[in-house]
Amino acid sequence: MRSDERPPSPAGRIRVDAHERLELDSGWEAASCAPDAVSSPEEAETLKWIGASVPGTAAGALRALGDWDYGTERDLDAEDWWFRTTFEAAPAAAGEEVVLRLGGVATVHEVFLDGELIHAGDSMFAAAEVEVGAALREGGNELAIRCRALGPLLGGRRKPRARWRTKLVDGRLRFFRTMLLGRAPGFAPGPAAVGPWRPVVLERRRLVAIDRLELRPRLEGEDGVLGVAATVRGLGGFAVSGAEVSIGEAPAAQALEVTPGDDGAVELRGEVRVPGVEPWWPHTHGEPALHAVRLRLAGAGASVEVEAGPVGFRRLAAGPGADHDVLADGIDLHMNGVRVFARGAVWTPADFVGMAPDRARLREALEQVRAAGMNMVRIPGTAAYESTEFHDLCDQLGILVWQDFMFANLDYPLADEDFRASVEAEAAEQLAVIAGRPSLAVVCGNSEVEQQVAMLGLDPALGRGELFGELLPGALARSGADAIYVPSSPSGGARPFLPDRGIANYYGVGGYRRPLSDARLAEVKFAGECLAFANVPDEAGVEAVLPTAPGEVVLHHPRWKAGVPRDAGAGWDFDDVRDHYLAELFGVDAGELRRYDHERYLELSRAVSGEAMAAVFGEWRRAGSPSGGGLVLWLRDLLPGAGWGLVDSRGVPKWALLRLRAALAPTAVWMTDEGLAGIAVHLANDGPAPLRARLRASLYGDMSQDVGEAVEEVELPAHGALSRDLEELLGRFVDSSWAYRFGPPAQDAIVAVLEAPGGGGAPRGEAVHFPAGRPSAAESAERLGLEGEARAGEDGRSVLLTLRSRRLVWGLRVACPGSAGEEPLLVVEPGRERSLRLPLEPGVEPRGQVSVRALNLRGRMAVAIL
Repeated sequence: MRSDERPPSPAGRIRVDAHERLELDSGWEAASCAPDAVSSPEEAETLKWIGASVPGTAAGALRALGDWDYGTERDLDAEDWWFRTTFEAAPAAAGEEVVLRLGGVATVHEVFLDGELIHAGDSMFAAAEVEVGAALREGGNELAIRCRALGPLLGGRRKPRARWRTKLVDGRLRFFRTMLLGRAPGFAPGPAAVGPWRPVVLERRRLVAIDRLELRPRLEGEDGVLGVAATVRGLGGFAVSGAEVSIGEAPAAQALEVTPGDDGAVELRGEVRVPGVEPWWPHTHGEPALHAVRLRLAGAGASVEVEAGPVGFRRLAAGPGADHDVLADGIDLHMNGVRVFARGAVWTPADFVGMAPDRARLREALEQVRAAGMNMVRIPGTAAYESTEFHDLCDQLGILVWQDFMFANLDYPLADEDFRASVEAEAAEQLAVIAGRPSLAVVCGNSEVEQQVAMLGLDPALGRGELFGELLPGALARSGADAIYVPSSPSGGARPFLPDRGIANYYGVGGYRRPLSDARLAEVKFAGECLAFANVPDEAGVEAVLPTAPGEVVLHHPRWKAGVPRDAGAGWDFDDVRDHYLAELFGVDAGELRRYDHERYLELSRAVSGEAMAAVFGEWRRAGSPSGGGLVLWLRDLLPGAGWGLVDSRGVPKWALLRLRAALAPTAVWMTDEGLAGIAVHLANDGPAPLRARLRASLYGDMSQDVGEAVEEVELPAHGALSRDLEELLGRFVDSSWAYRFGPPAQDAIVAVLEAPGGGGAPRGEAVHFPAGRPSAAESAERLGLEGEARAGEDGRSVLLTLRSRRLVWGLRVACPGSAGEEPLLVVEPGRERSLRLPLEPGVEPRGQVSVRALNLRGRMAVAIL
């Protein structure tokens, strides 16, 4: 570290009234050249410069220019990339400290101020601060950043040699701290992240510099307790002689202990108790209550106000008792003494190309998570650490975070002293960002390192080692973060990939093509990732693969296949996995259907992965299941087409996500096939208030005839659940699961609905089960007797759609002009009306037609808005 560099301060979570921040986010240009062809900003003048955004990447700059699109073959790791801008800033005045903060640059880089080298780094994940007050010029300044070509730096032999190899990425990447997404040929081939992907900020500090601030909240009984620790340097002769902290709306402030520290700094320490504090909950189980924190630093003749946080008070446990062993029993998350079934998805960057989504885009992505009933996201070791804004939003929205350190599959050279120092600094820096946040639930050492070792027949202990067994958990403990540590995903058991021990990567249903019953047979304790399918997007998403040829059959076009994940070297891909379940769940020959009825094939393909996922989560969520939850691989596609994402690369939810909404909702009803024991109906009320409702189960023969009904008024306690035997509800045996098979099934559809007490109103949850298998045939609206009426809402900002049918209609998707995306509707029962309110975007008038699609409806039905 140069003498004018400092360890990064806790930027993002503190705002000091005496400081000024200038974000250098305008006027940027970028240029590329051959590796090492240009070594200084002066030499770079001759390059061909293009406009660029910072924070951002080389790929983002090329995309904005129209020189990059999905499918563009350009190896950004084979080029040097330069970024530059000019800005005005005066030199530091007396008593001021001016630092240039680099939030992150990918990957091996040099930074020049007015032609002078001021910083060099070799980690994408490391922030840096350089004191530049004396180097700034009144007439303007030029900042230039050189990102060296990573490809040539991978060459040559390095020590220590790898003890195992992986097909995931080039094994030489183990020596560099950079993102593997964009460099993984099987599922994320590009673009590689290159450039200043995190904000570049000039900060002018007066009176004080806060080098460290730790806020560590906890619950003690019903009281909140906030531990505060900080390191503060006085500037320009200002000496901190007193400090106090206040929380929320409380008028009283608590004094902190002030003691002398090193290099003229002072150390602040203390605790504040908030009696009867409102605790923080994941959104599925309560309100994610947050409380503002304010510090006041006093000195002779002046004081400084600091806003920090906010913080949330909660109590986290990995299981119901102190003896719960994560590596044996998995994660059975308990929050504030309440069991939380954790469900969600593996997070992927909201802008994989530019790597710098704004707050609005992050909020939109996380609100999709929340709307789907998910309460956890995992940031995987193949990706990149997320921004302060991301974690702020998770705190606000009540979404739990599973945070991997950025390690995956490779044998990392911890014996190299420079590498070790880089990892220690990285761990401390990243934990400073996330420790103390209420949303942080799990910290994981890596993705698939232990599995990689074990599946090669080597000793699994090699995959744990000092890095994941000592260094990283030690850093977590020192940070004071209240989080569960998992050394690797998967891990636990004699072989780390066994599904019934510890943390599993569960692909029994999915890649390994096991029947849906395997979800129960496997006895998964917790799935750190699971249920990978090539999820087909909507019509516009399919057309986005080949935008120049709309309507063309694209499923075997190279651009389609580029968006379908595959294991490196495998002779199959995840299209094949989906086709297997198309046959298993719908009883159709995928190849023949694709050949003769391409549109029908796409429609059923959109549905089948969501049906499989909903069935698996139903097994895991039911009472009596050993599972504490699971995270789907993954949330958002990186490329157009049928990727693993529940959301496509444009940010549009796929049918799989829409189907999961009903299965994952805080208030939910679902059914499981118990074989000879019939059908079990399960109810969940995750919310903080008791729920009074009416459970109705209706049986239909020939998809139209009412052959039985049972009704029960139920009361579910807060955070409660119950299960009912369907035939006990009916009071008679009906072979509800069609397991005895004394003859044809007496009912081919069973619908369970959770209604308001006494019945009526919009369902609070619904489920449909087909004892003889899901129907694959489609019929016309006339044959189904499906009719609809759409009227403008009284408020003029919505459309009210009412549907009725003579025969059961299921798997509905409804789209309205001016409404945000499609709305799912699980079922319209024979002889019963269903209503759905479709909210419109601001300024949109209710006009045109509502489009209704269903799995057993041929084509679509258009309903004019009246």
